[in-house]
Amino acid sequence: MNKQRISLLWFIGTLAFALLSMLVPLPGVLQPFKPYWPALFLLYWSLESSDRVTLGLAFLIGLFADLLDGVLLGEQALRLCALVFIALRFRSRLRFFPMWQQTLAVLALLLNDRVLLLIVRTFAGEPLPPATWWVSPFVGAALWPFLFLLMDDLRMRLRLQ
Repeated sequence: MNKQRISLLWFIGTLAFALLSMLVPLPGVLQPFKPYWPALFLLYWSLESSDRVTLGLAFLIGLFADLLDGVLLGEQALRLCALVFIALRFRSRLRFFPMWQQTLAVLALLLNDRVLLLIVRTFAGEPLPPATWWVSPFVGAALWPFLFLLMDDLRMRLRLQ
């Protein structure tokens, strides 16, 4: 297998892993602490390989996530498109931030994602979520440095672009 094919399989595999991780059930008490995995992985790839991540890909991943999660069709597609758009727009700055600043930027992006979700669900007629609903972006931001370093290390070990 050539490097380009392995690189593509690694890219697709990580996104599939993100979608499957989203489906892992947690007890009700831990549910608010579940990070939004597709957003974190798309953020990583947006920063590291902007030529592969497009708004169309974000939309497709979002539609798959909608179908797998059983939520309003287009909800996650909209959220991921907004997230990837912002990440790609500010990619040149975000890539060279120190890790603590990058983590704060990821937190801001994940909080923005929650605000979009709140708007969509409010228009869909759902009641306001509990205060614990806002914990997930903070968990995702806390996991960001570890995810980023792990993915970078694995990518370097596999010598992938």
